[in-house]
Amino acid sequence: MKAPSSPKKLTWILGLAAGILGIIGHYFDADILTQYNYELLLAGFIVLGIGTTFREI
Repeated sequence: MKAPSSPKKLTWILGLAAGILGIIGHYFDADILTQYNYELLLAGFIVLGIGTTFREI
């Protein structure tokens, strides 16, 4: 079993941005962000999880 690796910078930024937009959509009333806040947060976690699992991503 391989040890987790750190994600590339772009993958990390995309995951972080999706998570932050999800949090903003939860606490503030922004039409599209509020409608998809949980999906954005989940997508951010998935992107970061994939980025740590696979070395090339």
